[in-house]
Amino acid sequence: MWDVIVVGGGSAGLTATIFAAERGARVLLLEAADVLGGTLWVATGQMSAAGTRLQRERGIADTPDAHFADVIRISRGTINRGLARLAIDNAAATFDWLMDRGFEPLPEHPIKGFGHEPYSENRYYWGPQGGVSVKDVLVPIVEGLVADGKVDLRLEHEATALETDDGGAVRGVSARNAAGETLRFDGDAVVLTTGGYAAHPELFAEHSGYPLYNAAPWRFSRGAGLALGRGAGGYLRGHENVFNNFGTLYNADSFPARALATVETFPERREPWEIYVNARGDRFIREDIRSVDAREMALSEQPDRRYWIIFDQAILDAAPPILVGWSREQIVQAFAEDGPAFSHADTLDALAAAAGIDPAGLVRAVAGFNYGVETGNDFFGRAHAPQPIGTGPFYAIRMQGSSISSAVGLAVDDELRVIREDGSVIANLYAAGELLGSGQTMGKAACGGMMVTPALTFGRLLGERLAARVAA
Repeated sequence: MWDVIVVGGGSAGLTATIFAAERGARVLLLEAADVLGGTLWVATGQMSAAGTRLQRERGIADTPDAHFADVIRISRGTINRGLARLAIDNAAATFDWLMDRGFEPLPEHPIKGFGHEPYSENRYYWGPQGGVSVKDVLVPIVEGLVADGKVDLRLEHEATALETDDGGAVRGVSARNAAGETLRFDGDAVVLTTGGYAAHPELFAEHSGYPLYNAAPWRFSRGAGLALGRGAGGYLRGHENVFNNFGTLYNADSFPARALATVETFPERREPWEIYVNARGDRFIREDIRSVDAREMALSEQPDRRYWIIFDQAILDAAPPILVGWSREQIVQAFAEDGPAFSHADTLDALAAAAGIDPAGLVRAVAGFNYGVETGNDFFGRAHAPQPIGTGPFYAIRMQGSSISSAVGLAVDDELRVIREDGSVIANLYAAGELLGSGQTMGKAACGGMMVTPALTFGRLLGERLAARVAA
């Protein structure tokens, strides 16, 4: 009999285990993989926290209120305010603890943002190895607790069901080990921290409404916790906050696939020379708009969340290479190899046919763009347009909107207790991490650091609270 059973050894599960065990609780940690760390193996590990010791040392005045206001602004108010507030109010203590245990952010951090809509203050941090920098702090702590007999760790144990009593209260977990045996583990409290469903093509398509394009998610993010929670009476929420990035270059027609290269669509780093069109051939966003959120939301409304970057030979010759780290020669070679994401032709009609774009729409879009270049009156208000898209050969790079996170998740109350649709609490069952759905703490947007930090924080809070319950 354990005081706390933690199911899943990622960001939230590791901190829940540490904080419960270090405060005297008897902890069982079940992990389906053969290693600890979960999505930290593949995540960028970006964190955000206001009021940290590092900020004060660097003369940065910041507060959780300011952080919360920024998250409301960036998410356009689509977050779960109770959970986001819980995460933000406790983030600084989590980050300070992580640094006390050995985490070292990049020397120039904190910053306001990178890759997402920026914050109004410098409160954004990550380590030199991304999520691995966080993993390399947490996993050795847990391994030390295992060596000291304070944590019972069972790797390659896949939880298959939650055990409940006649009143519906959770009393333990059944799990299947590597030998195929199903074992029952009894506990006073169960914390589900199994991650999301972003590596499960069928679940991703069901909950997100579009295919799983990205092969980057942690391979064990297959929705196990959703099934466990629902089996005990819980329900899912967050479908309204399904999200996509502003496109990834997958040079494949079979998905999920790996990104081939980073395409520079951030105008603050490289002003656009090209235009972006959807499958109808229409431009759908001002290409030099600074808001990444505006670009992502515009793409979410396009057919198949897909677009093409269109340019001609003169732009290819004159513009800085649009593929990060690639030379013009490498880009030319990619078009010569004629992969699924690279199309070229001598005419716009032929380019459209090769790429899968409506020809009339593409011709119309290029003509409209060229009018704006000639007159200075771009139909979308674009300012940076050095030259028209003139004569062939013409080029198209296909970009696909996708996501590596799970927007939909298991519903909990503001104390992280799993709840039924009528709001009643399932006794002894808690959840944290991506299992809650990224849409709860980020909303329908990418709010920097509002996945890893809440996961670490919620795990910490649950570990502390459950250990205190045992002591009481």
